[in-house]
Amino acid sequence: MLAKIICTTILIEKSPQALPLGAACVASAIKNSPLTRDLCTVYLCPFCQEDSEYIKHASTQDQAAEWMAQQLILKSQGDGSPGAGVAGQRGQGQSVELGVSNATEPYHGDGPLIVAFSVFVWNRLVLEKTARILRQQGVICIAGGPEVTANPKSFTDFDYVTTMEGELRVPYLISKILSGDKEALREENLQLSLSPLSCPLDQLSSPYLDGTLDPAEYDGALWELARGCPFKCSYCYESKGEKVVRKFPMERIEKELDLFARKKIGQVFVLDPTYNANKERAVQLVNLIAKKTPDTFYYFEARAEFIDRQMAKAFTKIPCALQIGLQSANEEVLKLVNRPFNRKQFVKNISFLNEAGVTFGFDLIYGLPGETFKSFKEGIDFALSLYPNNLEIFCLSVLPGTDLFDHAKDLHLNYMDKPPYHIINTDKFSNQDIQHASHLAQACNVFYNDGRAVPWFNIITHHLHIKAPEFFDRFYNEVLAKNISQSVIPVPFVRTQSEIEKLQQDFVTKLCKEKKMDRYIKVMTDLIRYYGAISRKTDTGKTQTVQLNYPEEYLCSEYIFDLDFFTKNVKINPCSIRI
Repeated sequence: MLAKIICTTILIEKSPQALPLGAACVASAIKNSPLTRDLCTVYLCPFCQEDSEYIKHASTQDQAAEWMAQQLILKSQGDGSPGAGVAGQRGQGQSVELGVSNATEPYHGDGPLIVAFSVFVWNRLVLEKTARILRQQGVICIAGGPEVTANPKSFTDFDYVTTMEGELRVPYLISKILSGDKEALREENLQLSLSPLSCPLDQLSSPYLDGTLDPAEYDGALWELARGCPFKCSYCYESKGEKVVRKFPMERIEKELDLFARKKIGQVFVLDPTYNANKERAVQLVNLIAKKTPDTFYYFEARAEFIDRQMAKAFTKIPCALQIGLQSANEEVLKLVNRPFNRKQFVKNISFLNEAGVTFGFDLIYGLPGETFKSFKEGIDFALSLYPNNLEIFCLSVLPGTDLFDHAKDLHLNYMDKPPYHIINTDKFSNQDIQHASHLAQACNVFYNDGRAVPWFNIITHHLHIKAPEFFDRFYNEVLAKNISQSVIPVPFVRTQSEIEKLQQDFVTKLCKEKKMDRYIKVMTDLIRYYGAISRKTDTGKTQTVQLNYPEEYLCSEYIFDLDFFTKNVKINPCSIRI
């Protein structure tokens, strides 16, 4: 009787950026490994917090865990086809009345059932509860993933844990479980035999190419090009890893690109934290992408220190955006987390992207050791002065298994002892500062990122004589705070781009009137309307009609950078334009 293996996880949302790649890689490895391929049937069954109404609305993690345990049992008793149906997603798997559970009943399926959990910071607690319920029913539970690798001995709710990469280790472990080799499964023996630490990438099966994971279902893909990182940023799981970058073979990469082309997927998020570190390979891959999938949009993580004019020009060959980890604009702060930063060189290299017209965004972290609230706000100003398409602002997580975790006491870091391990305060960043920074992050996300404000934000704040942090602070207090739910699980401020555009116009108009700058109102609202219409056209492909006070050609001219000159010399001429 074949064993049944279910690889599962919980996704925050169902999207190209949040598909179950880790669980799929392990499922693919189990299906293809000579140790397990003839012994079991393998299912990939991810849950989605966004799509599953029960997980979304469960009042407690206990209820969500009970429901997921039931769904996994039902899946094991389903049609038996590997990878068919995804429990917890719309229209897939077997449905269950909300609030009704038979999860406490023992598992009575044919053959043993093993559930392998892919564990991350955001899903650890509920997956532990799910495993606890399943084990009471005789289901064998395995945990793996970054959280497990970081602190394996803390995972006491699972039968077994595997650290590091799972594609070799999980099939080996399952083979020993199914053979009943109790001596081999003793903890000390198991850890000695679970080697090597890293998988030879040319020996791994692709979950896309073998059909384990269909990128069309997510309208996109997370695409691994390499593993490892040459840097040692102390807040990252890689801080203790080997300072080696391993690359997937070009043959596999080309076949996956061919698959993406056949599936006509819309976007790909590239998993390589230093994509442009090897300039020759980076340019080669961009050329290959341009040839095989010219209409697919790509997202890259890039290091600013490796950008030059040639690299910037290469990115213009394909539809793409870069996300660059700035983290802080304070060189002394970045030294404390082992992250090199040359401010002058950073500005110069980002200018190459702006000159070439490459879309890019920045990441900032608040609560880093040595950072003050004042220097954090200076980081926001610095970042936005370089015209990023988006600015993502995150709270520092002191992750177990990182160098930062080991030195947290010396660095005066007080943090949550459970996921998501967010910083509570430091010797220089108080609890109030953390809360204040969180508000600025929310305001920046709504007004600047979701509001597509990059073309005009600096023009408006400059002429209103207000710095970005003060601007976001007021926007949060006067607009967002009134609209964000204060329930046990806060509901984020979510609006359409058109709705945010109206909020932007009203808020900017209010500031103009306060500062006795009514002369700017018409041109500022024109900028917001005009570029809002462009972004909606870009998103939807549909023609947009917009009412303006000034002709389009003047709003796009260099005169717009001096609103005093503009309002004195350009006549108001109401018009309707189509974009």
